[in-house]
Amino acid sequence: MKKKWLLFLVIVGLLAGVAVWVNMRNHADLPDGFVGGNGRMELKRLDVATLYAGRVLDVKVDEGDLVKKDQVLAELSSDQTSSRLAAARADKQRAEETVARAEAEIAAQKQVHKVAQMDLDNAHRLKSDDLVSVPEVKRRMAERDSAIARVKAAQAARLEALAAVRQAQAQIDATSSANNDMLIKAPKDGRVEYRIAEAGNVLGEGSKVVTILDPSDVTLSIFLPTETIGKLKLGDEARIILDGMDAVWPAQVNFIDANAQFTPKYVETSNQRQKLMYKVKLKVSPQLALQYGGLLKGGMTGNGFIRIDAAKDWPKQWQVNVPKVTPANKGS
Repeated sequence: MKKKWLLFLVIVGLLAGVAVWVNMRNHADLPDGFVGGNGRMELKRLDVATLYAGRVLDVKVDEGDLVKKDQVLAELSSDQTSSRLAAARADKQRAEETVARAEAEIAAQKQVHKVAQMDLDNAHRLKSDDLVSVPEVKRRMAERDSAIARVKAAQAARLEALAAVRQAQAQIDATSSANNDMLIKAPKDGRVEYRIAEAGNVLGEGSKVVTILDPSDVTLSIFLPTETIGKLKLGDEARIILDGMDAVWPAQVNFIDANAQFTPKYVETSNQRQKLMYKVKLKVSPQLALQYGGLLKGGMTGNGFIRIDAAKDWPKQWQVNVPKVTPANKGS
């Protein structure tokens, strides 16, 4: 029995060794003017978080769901913000009533001022005929000046009330915005990757609720050695061949790491002594990525090839060959 297990392990080891050897040979035998490597496909991840603290009332999406921009993903308790909103609206109503009273007071005091001015004008005419004394004229003048002062005071009270109305409206706007932010919405179209929060959880400000994958931002990350990295430039044409899929995807180099790093364990290199490599990202166009959103998934493994000599033609096996779009594989 022990011999059978030993034989089984030897066979598995040989098969793994052959696979690695074939992978290295394929990379080592690349045509002149081309470089390549293997890696994993990545979709851009968006962490959707809360702006305010609160208790989760409901999470309205499940992992794997397709969501549209501004679709509600989750709802937080809004009792406190609703109370503040009601209080702000009450403050605005009181301020508007104060404005109305101030405007009525202005109208009344203007009438008093009008009567006081008429009395003063009449006193001046009587004084010219020596029918009233100088003290009487001064008294009526004082009454006129007092009426003017009361008009100005009423106008100032109106301005103060209007400022209170604006302040209350600003509070309403801020509280309404906070109340709306208790509904956690999708920032853009995508697919739900993880539900991080669940109903009943109490979240602090900035806590993550769900993560969304952006199907329009698809890249394959490969790792290349120093002697190769100097020949690359952003925008170089590339091809992606994913494991288990009979297709060749067009792509472009959109990222070249400025710093070397240790090669990830899942990446095979033609020379295992090359421990420090540079990360390079090959990006599929957003239009093509959205068209095949149901096929291109994060975590898929494959090979990426880059043409570093524009004079070279792509070999036949690397000619663009994307699947036919059907209802079964078309991304939503």
